[in-house]
Amino acid sequence: MAEKKPQKIAAQNKKAYHDYFVEETYEAGIELFGTEVKSIRAGTVNMKDSFCFFLKGELFTRGIHISPYEKGNIFNKDPLRERRLLMHKKEIVKLFGYVGKEGYSLVPLKMYFTGSRVKVEIGLCKGKKLFDKRDTEAKKQAQRDIDRFQKEREKW
Repeated sequence: MAEKKPQKIAAQNKKAYHDYFVEETYEAGIELFGTEVKSIRAGTVNMKDSFCFFLKGELFTRGIHISPYEKGNIFNKDPLRERRLLMHKKEIVKLFGYVGKEGYSLVPLKMYFTGSRVKVEIGLCKGKKLFDKRDTEAKKQAQRDIDRFQKEREKW
């Protein structure tokens, strides 16, 4: 049985969980340059408005902002450039079918390191309506209130 390598999370897209119902998650590699990897290690990544799209049978992501590496000089790339995601062809075809027919979206959820490689967790998501967002927020607030009450009760 293969050992699982520890993950060091570089960035998370918390807004995606607020705006979408995440049905399934997939792991994908990402095509990067050296200075981008160094910048990710420094933690200068923003995934807030990012999304995935298909182009000529390949999967790309747009909107992931990786700040230029401060010691990178001429080797720095555009911070908002499109980056190719690396997945098996069968997975890409399956995701293409979901996105095309059933109204799903592909959204990057988090970026992390497994060993020395950068991976992206992609979510197959369905959009939330405004009332769904309010309902989710109300449930979170209710759980916070319950936890707060239990904590006060334990003091007695």
